[in-house]
This record gives sequence, structure tokens and C-alpha cells, in this order.
Amino acid sequence: MDRNSAIGLTLIAALLMAYFYWFSPVPPPPTPQPSSVPSEMGAQDSTQTSTIPSDSALTATFGDLSSSMKGQEESTLIENEDLKLIFTNKGGILKEVELKKYKTYHQQPLKLITTTNNEFNLLAKYQGKDLDLYKLYYQVNEKKNGDTTELQFSISLNGGSEISHVYKIPAKGYQIIYQIKSNGFGDQLSGEYLSFQWKNILKPIEKDLADTRIYSTITYYSDADGFDELSERSTDTETEIFGAPLKWITIKEKFFLSSIIAKNSFSGGEVETAVNESDTSVVKRASARLFIPLNDVKQNKADFKFYFGPNDYQTIGVVAEKFTKNVYLGWPPVFWINKFVIFPVFHFLTKIISNYGLIIIILVILLKLVLFPLSYKSFLSMAKMKVLKPELDEIKERVGDDMTKVQQEQMKLYQQVGVNPISGCIPVLLQMPILFAMFYLFPASIELRQQPFLWAEDLSTYDSLIRLPFTVPFLGSHISIFTILMTAATLLYTWQNNQISSVQGPMKTMSYVMPVIFLFVLNSFSSGLTFYYFISTVVTFIQQAIIKRFVDEDKIKAIMEENKKKNLASGGKKSRFMSKLEEAMKASEETRRKAEEERKRRKK
Repeated sequence: MDRNSAIGLTLIAALLMAYFYWFSPVPPPPTPQPSSVPSEMGAQDSTQTSTIPSDSALTATFGDLSSSMKGQEESTLIENEDLKLIFTNKGGILKEVELKKYKTYHQQPLKLITTTNNEFNLLAKYQGKDLDLYKLYYQVNEKKNGDTTELQFSISLNGGSEISHVYKIPAKGYQIIYQIKSNGFGDQLSGEYLSFQWKNILKPIEKDLADTRIYSTITYYSDADGFDELSERSTDTETEIFGAPLKWITIKEKFFLSSIIAKNSFSGGEVETAVNESDTSVVKRASARLFIPLNDVKQNKADFKFYFGPNDYQTIGVVAEKFTKNVYLGWPPVFWINKFVIFPVFHFLTKIISNYGLIIIILVILLKLVLFPLSYKSFLSMAKMKVLKPELDEIKERVGDDMTKVQQEQMKLYQQVGVNPISGCIPVLLQMPILFAMFYLFPASIELRQQPFLWAEDLSTYDSLIRLPFTVPFLGSHISIFTILMTAATLLYTWQNNQISSVQGPMKTMSYVMPVIFLFVLNSFSSGLTFYYFISTVVTFIQQAIIKRFVDEDKIKAIMEENKKKNLASGGKKSRFMSKLEEAMKASEETRRKAEEERKRRKK
């Protein structure tokens, strides 16, 4: 590893450390599993039930609608290929949503909606009185329309007015059509809108609570402002108020989404998330209030759909406009590389190979083959610097401690032999977008969720075969074996490069320190990611050994000697790059000299 390559790698390391500082997950503290969690929402419901007025008071206030304010709650079970849904006639709402093809980390049924973690309200003004349409008791009618199940919850009043909640559930998939239909009932409502309120307590369903928290939030989209979200990593209460029309909102918990999408638009609303870091029974609390235009209800245009399902980039693109933004693929150009290169190749491999460890190995090999020309140029630059090392050392001994003079003499030597001092850095820097792309690929890939490989039970989170009896700062209470292997392979690779490197002193020490720092940083990252970088380092090691067999250092030395003779014969004409570099060095030296003179003048 030559000096310039080391500088390039140090810059990369600095960027990675900055990334990890802001975005790395914090290892979760060890916590006992609570036997039961009290439901705040359930407490609210019981309070409301206990304060229901008498029949005569209800009749006096709401007329014949009062007969729908009391009744016997009944549930209706609807299943398709992917969802198990339980509806209730109290409110005509979803009571439970289970994803049939997924399980929690503890292999329990994965339910995004339950009576203890979720509450829906639909508030309106009925003849001037406050009314929650989701607290009324409805008549249920179920029918089949082809392979779609249609469920209708209706209330009919004297005079022929009617209010209905209609759900259409297809034979497969995670989308549910929802319609609010009114036949004269909307004319008895006042105001400009209905207020749809949704409160959801996100419960832990993954292994790593801290990691799940930093990927859980509310996302939303409007035609005017595009896609946005509440801060995922914030530990404060986050709120956003919308004055403009809104198309959809999503309650997101890393790998799974619970969404409501308007066919037209909500006329505004408000969303909020809150987290209590000491409460390990809850990931986050999410709430939304959305305004449904009353005119849409009156004209039977209050059409929506729910999406309860995986946050899978391959499938959510058909749900709604910009819905794929729920899978974050990084910033440009990382986004483009992930979207158009890495993701397509990765998902193609998943269709033909079932072992995800093998898929990662193949992905590494394919990327290394594509990047081989850059790797070859980088190694060739290292070989040139190795050949020049004796002359570079001689310059240091001859010039002494004057670093400016040393650099000038080295630049002169580079010019004479025809070596670009940063040619070793450029191939490394060009590979950086792919390096960063992996940090977004693995956390965003639901395909890795609960996929075992070797000792790792789940490639989407850290492997924790080694548990510690105490918590180590910055490391946590476990040691990831894949991270250990990655660190060991990186240290071995660094040692090998340093044998041919001209780097000495602090720069050489830093090359060994960085892999150890990454051991702490990556210990709680996805084991799929650390396994990828372990295999990548091993393949790079092998690739470099192969390249070395085809690089003739004696031939390189002969070429550089010939370049040196030609340059001396022609007067040593400098390239434009070398001229600019020398000018920059002279300007830097002049600035340093003036600063030194100013410092001495002030002392006088």
C-alpha cells in the first residue's frame, strides 16, 4: 500500500466513521420479556363504555341513530393467501391483521393490528353533535364477487338514509379496498370533513429492539411536497402538520408497513411518533389524524385502500405513487447503483438460489469481476511505488526534515519517471459508491430476514453465538463472529499490503487501527453485511495474489528508467496535472511562510 493509497483509504475510513457515527444502531440493553402489556387504548375504550348515556338520553340526542349505539359485538374472519383479517361489527373496522407468511423473531404469529395495540376513530358532526362512526354497531353482509370477498357494514335510518363501510379483499396480496358510502346520511353531517384517527403501538417483532427503533417511523406523500418522513432516529416526539392535500401515510416498522392510501386525497392532517427508550415492550407509538372531505363522502368518492404487508422493494411499487421510497436505497449515486445494479442482481439470484449465504458469495465474486480493471490499476500503482521506494527513502535522507522540500523532490521524481502519485487513490475512490451501497442493501432487504446461514440464525441482524455476561461500551453484550472474521481478514490484508508500502509512521499505524474500530462499529450490524465484507476481503486477497503473478516489477522499473531518460533529454517538460500540483504546493508553502513571519512579527 503506497502513501497515496493509504491517504485515499484514510479518507474513505473517515467518511465511513462519519456515516457510522450518525447512522449505526445502538446495541439494545438486555431486558426481560414482559408477561403482559397494559393497553392504554383498551383503557380508553372501557372508560367510554362505562359512560354511555341511557337509552332515553341517546334517543333525545341522536334520534333513531341511537339504536346503533348499543349492541352485541360480533367478529367476521376473512382470509386470503397472504392475510388473516378479523373485522368487527362495532365500528365496521379491522380488529386484527395477521401476515400469514411471516413470523416474529420468537416464531409467534406476526400481527400488525390487534385490539391491544391499535385504535381507529372516525369523528364527525351529526346534526351538530360529536359522533364517532367507528363506535356504532353495524349490520354485516358478506358476499363473493369473483375471487374477491366483499364485506359491507351498514346502518339504515328512518327516511331511507344509510351509511356503509365496504371492504374488498382479493384472493391474494396485502391490499384491501376500503370505501365509505353514504345514501343521504352525509347530508346530516356538518363541517367540511371527517376526522380519521389512527393510533398504533408498535410492538417488538425483531431480534434487535434498538435497530428496529431507528428504522421505525411514519412516512407520507403529497403531490405538492413529494415523499417525506418523521425522523427515524429521533428520541423526541416528532410531529408534522399538513395544510395541503395528502395522498397516503404509512406506519413503518423496518420490514413491515401499515398504510392508508386515498384514491383522491386527504385534505390535510397531522402525524406523530414518540418513543420511551426505557420501555422495552414498545418500539414506538405512532398516531395519525387525516381529514376526509365531507363532499367525497356525500358523493360516494371516499375511496381508500389499506396496505398491510412487507416492506419489499420488489412488490410495493404497485401500491401507490412513490411507495417504494419506504425502502431507502441511499443517496445518489448510491441510490442509482442499488436500484439499477445491485438490487436487480441480488433479486435475480434469490430466484434461482435458496441459500442466502451462497447468494452473498456469488454477489461478491460478480462485483469483483466487474471491478477487476480498477483493482488491477490500483495494484499496478502500488507496484510502481514499491519500485520507487528506495529513491523516495533516499530523498528523505538527503533533504532531512523539511517536508515541503521532500514533497517537491518527490513530485520531481514522479514527473521524471512518469508516475501519477494519486493514480492508486482514484480506483479506490471510484469503488466507494458500491462500498456504501452495501450498507443500504442489507438492512433494506427483507429477503434476509430470518434466513439462517452457518451459526447466524438471521442474516438481517447480528449473529450472537458469543454472549457476554456484561455490556462493553460501543460493543454491546455480544460478539459477532462474522465481524471478528471480517476484522481478522482485513488486518491480514493490511499487513500484506504494508510489506510493499512506502507508508511509515502514523499512517501505517492507522491502517491497523481502522479495522479494529470497525470491529466495534459493525458488531451490531446485519450479519449478512459483515459476512459480505469478510468474503469480499478474502476474494480481494486472492485476486491480488493472482494479479501479482502477472505484474513484472523489473519491467516496470525498466519503463520508469526509460521515462526518466526521455524527460531529462527533453528538459523535463511537466504535465498539466503536475504543474497544477506544484503550483498548489508552492501556494501552500507561501501561505505557511507568511503565517510564520506574521507569528514572529507579533512576538516582537
